[in-house]
Amino acid sequence: MKKKDLQKYEALLLAKRTELLEELGLLKKSGLNSTVKDASGEISSYSTHMADQGTDSFEREKTFQLASKSGRFLHHIDEALHRIKDKTYGKCQECGKQISVARLEAVPHARLCIACKEKEELKKAKEIR
Repeated sequence: MKKKDLQKYEALLLAKRTELLEELGLLKKSGLNSTVKDASGEISSYSTHMADQGTDSFEREKTFQLASKSGRFLHHIDEALHRIKDKTYGKCQECGKQISVARLEAVPHARLCIACKEKEELKKAKEIR
C-alpha cells in the first residue's frame, strides 16, 4: 500500500478514535460510574416508585452497552493503527491477501478480506446453533 494511502487511512482512524474517546467521556459523565442512588438523586437507594427504579436500571444498562460497544470499536481502531505502524495494514490477517480498497473505505479498521470475514461469520453462526 502506498504511503499516501496509509496516511489517509491513519488520519481517518485517528479522527474516529478522537470521536470515540469524546463519546466515552460523555457516557462517563452521564452516569456510567455512578450508583443507582447517585443517578436517581434520591437520598434512599430505592426510587419512589418501582417503575422509576426500572427506568433507572434500563438507562444505566443502555449506557453500559453503548460504552462497551465503543470500547470494542476503539480497540479495533487501535489495532488498525498498530498495523499501519508495522506496515501490515491492508493485508488480510487470515489469508494474507490485500483487502479491497472498497472494504477499507467502508471499514477502515478491517483486519480480514471479505471472503475471510464471510467465513468467520458463517463459523460464528454455526456455533450459535
